[in-house]
Amino acid sequence: MKHSFLSLGLLVTSLTSFVLATYKNSEGVDCEKTVIFPITLTWERGSPDGFERDMIFINGHYPGPTLNIEEGDNVEFVVYNKLPYNTTIHFHGIEQLNTPWSDGVPGLTQTGIPPGESFVYKWTATQYGTYWYHGHYRGQLEDGLYGAINIKPKGGTPHPLGKISNSSKDLHQLEKALDAAQPVLLSDWSHFTSQELTQVAEDANIDQLCGDSILINGKGSVNCPGVPFLMSLIPPPLLSLFASGNLTDKGCIPLSNTLAQTTQPKNLDLVPHGMYEGCNATTSEPAVIEANPGTGWIGLNFISTASIQELVVSIDDHPMWLYAIDGRYVEPQLVDAMTFSHGSRHSVMVQLNKPARDYTIRLAGSGLNQKVFTTGILSYRGGDHSNIPNASINYSGANTTASVRYLNDHTVVPFPPVHPAGTVDQTIKLLLNRTGAVWQWSLNENNIFNAAYEDINPLLYNPNGLQNTGLTVTTKNNTWVDLIFVVTITGGLQPPHPIHKHSNKAHIIGLGTGEFNYTDVAEAMQYIPESFNLDNPPYRDGFYTLPLQTASTWMAVRYKVENPGPFLLHCHINPHLTGGMSVAILDGYDAWPVVPTEYQPGGNGGEISQQPTA
Repeated sequence: MKHSFLSLGLLVTSLTSFVLATYKNSEGVDCEKTVIFPITLTWERGSPDGFERDMIFINGHYPGPTLNIEEGDNVEFVVYNKLPYNTTIHFHGIEQLNTPWSDGVPGLTQTGIPPGESFVYKWTATQYGTYWYHGHYRGQLEDGLYGAINIKPKGGTPHPLGKISNSSKDLHQLEKALDAAQPVLLSDWSHFTSQELTQVAEDANIDQLCGDSILINGKGSVNCPGVPFLMSLIPPPLLSLFASGNLTDKGCIPLSNTLAQTTQPKNLDLVPHGMYEGCNATTSEPAVIEANPGTGWIGLNFISTASIQELVVSIDDHPMWLYAIDGRYVEPQLVDAMTFSHGSRHSVMVQLNKPARDYTIRLAGSGLNQKVFTTGILSYRGGDHSNIPNASINYSGANTTASVRYLNDHTVVPFPPVHPAGTVDQTIKLLLNRTGAVWQWSLNENNIFNAAYEDINPLLYNPNGLQNTGLTVTTKNNTWVDLIFVVTITGGLQPPHPIHKHSNKAHIIGLGTGEFNYTDVAEAMQYIPESFNLDNPPYRDGFYTLPLQTASTWMAVRYKVENPGPFLLHCHINPHLTGGMSVAILDGYDAWPVVPTEYQPGGNGGEISQQPTA
């Protein structure tokens, strides 16, 4: 059933940012709680970094409001599309157990929500932790369509905070900080809309990996430190990559660099001034995170919403205790700086034991594609707002001293342990490749997931819709599957690819350099057992391939098929996603879900639950 803005608007105007519909049945027993979270998407002028452009606002805000819920809650996420474009919303890291129709992927689980229409995503919070929602139609992530999701765990869920401190006072404060943890969104930003970026990439035949700024909670400035300074940030062993020319004044690898842009013919006259060069500095108010030193600790849930930049964060004079990653508790690690793959979430505890003043939060782009930097402020309540810099990282995210402790993602293991199966039922090898035009990428040989596939009859209704394209993989329900990602040096220079699988977390059981000349993991373990961990490996919903510079690389990921439906597997670098770097995994093909009437073709989620009257 279609909802008009009028019919739904009458209900929503009576709501605040969200509604908790709770009630007791006739026996006085608490019934399930439903959280109604309405958002209205509008296309307006905004200037997050001091430069004004068209962008997406969510309920009049950027970034969007945080969805705060509890594990076990039912969610009704209501989208009113007042954009001039189709749209969808994906809930990054949410497993959508038994609700694949609410995964928000056009062409797989739904059609795009047209302008002037609405859609109700209904799902249950079966997990705890930090997640986020974002646009998944074309490149709308680059236009500001995202916000945080915070899911409080059920009472009695074991946590690892006792491994941070054995002091009863500290533990009490840490638990309070856990309950009050706040999201910190780390983003990159361009002065061009996603549509403009994609059009230029296609018309000029370039790989679009240059932005204008990076932001903390939607705030930042454009910095223009000059080409000599930017070139000084390049490590000497990598200077040979810049033989064809220096970084631009925006810190980007120039379009003349054939290692980054290949030797294919291009039409660079179609690249507008300001997209790769022509830096104009701005000054905007930085993000400020207020910390109450009386609480002893502050909990921060960092979320990388980046489209192109690999980000590194640190806080002057404040080490961070990592205690959760991708929404799940891990064995705590004390670090000074953390690198984020695109889409990942790192939750930390920071002890507030320094003099009451301001401390710089540093955020840097550490990728080869661009050197870009911004700062925010951790401000002690009651302090004098003085700030004495003491940086752990520099403008490019590199350590300032040898004692700086970086997080090593490969050593992060779940708490309590989560063990993968010792054997699998299916092995799927995927060759990651740049293929076709300069802006095109593939996740399976040379098969490109064209943007036009977002507008097909969704695979949820027609699972054979992409048959014989090389863009679908089928699995059986209640089986274990290995995904082996292969990146070969013959394909040229490639960045680390942040691969995201919808619906599932998975075990990262192996990584290595060199060719993967084995049939499967079982055979590989006979020859290179040191490359694998089947005991308690990292457990993530994003998997970062190793950087490819001088040798081929591979990565093995293991997961259990438990949620039948069509789920996207893709690179989370936005230009790679829009450039075709995806496949659709038809999980549990033998137990395909029956789609409710309200999510059948033409439906949009049905009616919103109404709070019962007394």
